[in-house]
Amino acid sequence: MKAAPDPSSVRTPGPWTHRTVSANGISLHVAQADGPTDGPLVILLHGFAECWWVWHRQMPALAAAGYRVVSADLRGYGDSDKPPRGYDAWTLAGDITGLVRALGASRAHLIGHGWGGALAWTAAVLDPRVVHSVGVRGGGDSVGLPPELRPRLRARGTRRAMGQC
Repeated sequence: MKAAPDPSSVRTPGPWTHRTVSANGISLHVAQADGPTDGPLVILLHGFAECWWVWHRQMPALAAAGYRVVSADLRGYGDSDKPPRGYDAWTLAGDITGLVRALGASRAHLIGHGWGGALAWTAAVLDPRVVHSVGVRGGGDSVGLPPELRPRLRARGTRRAMGQC
């Protein structure tokens, strides 16, 4: 069994606060930008083989714009739990929607990079009531989505599939 990462390697100091949040039966490491705690929630989702740090430059700017900004280490990355299973898109999307609720919000804007973008779309389909909007950087197509989601998005249109129309 691999040892957990040294928390100092992922809990880098900066204009944010690190914490561990329980969601979907696991513990997720998040960094919350210093700024408003009552603004609309934005959750930043990293891509494959990355961690929350990929968003460290965007976090202060979004917080300055009035958002409550959280960058999360997805399941299996950084200082988040690394269980032996649960790495399918549906379970990971459940982690994200569970994180929204665990942070005390009813809805969130999800912004994802690469694999994180595909998971943002999957979370929007899994529970559209929780996802206010989706923004994707580097992978905005449905290529990374589970095959069963692609026809639904094409047939209903992206906005309608997310329950926004």
